Amino acid sequence: MIEFRGAGPAAFTERLETVIGIYTAAMNPPRDQITGRKSIMRNHATYPHFQCYFAELRDSSPSEEVPETRVVGFAYGFRGAPGQWWHDVVLRALTEQSGRAVANAWLGYAFELAEIHVHPDYQGKGIGRAMIRTLCAGRRERTAVLSTHDQPTAARHLYASLGFTDLLTRFVFPGGYEEYAIAGRPLPLT
Repeated sequence: MIEFRGAGPAAFTERLETVIGIYTAAMNPPRDQITGRKSIMRNHATYPHFQCYFAELRDSSPSEEVPETRVVGFAYGFRGAPGQWWHDVVLRALTEQSGRAVANAWLGYAFELAEIHVHPDYQGKGIGRAMIRTLCAGRRERTAVLSTHDQPTAARHLYASLGFTDLLTRFVFPGGYEEYAIAGRPLPLT
């Protein structure tokens, strides 16, 4: 059975090796990027109103007194604010494309869904959708925003099915080469 366990900054940081393992299995990044990704994630835990949920699989067999728990997914986010790299880069690009009023409407008081990953062995079972719904439940921000590869992926389909619409497409982050879509939707999720 899958259960969701909330984690604040300290609990998230304690499980960073597990998080990186799931991220690596799900995204298959180049090995030389893993240390940097770990540093970015550790830094994210210091952002305002950080919240994480772990998707935990509880295996309980009759012979076990304490059920074994295995983390099979995680999702986290925080309130976006000036001075955060992603927030500033996306705000600038959206302002250039759509004007300051539109950019502020989307990013002025936003919950940034920074990472949502499910181990490949457990993808396609509704875990990602449930984590997003759980993570966004009760948030006070006006909108939820995220970035994802600008390709017809399962993640892109999931976000669209939850009501996220494209704010920017074919967006390349400074220093990068891959194209991303920046998507957003009003909160609360319904």
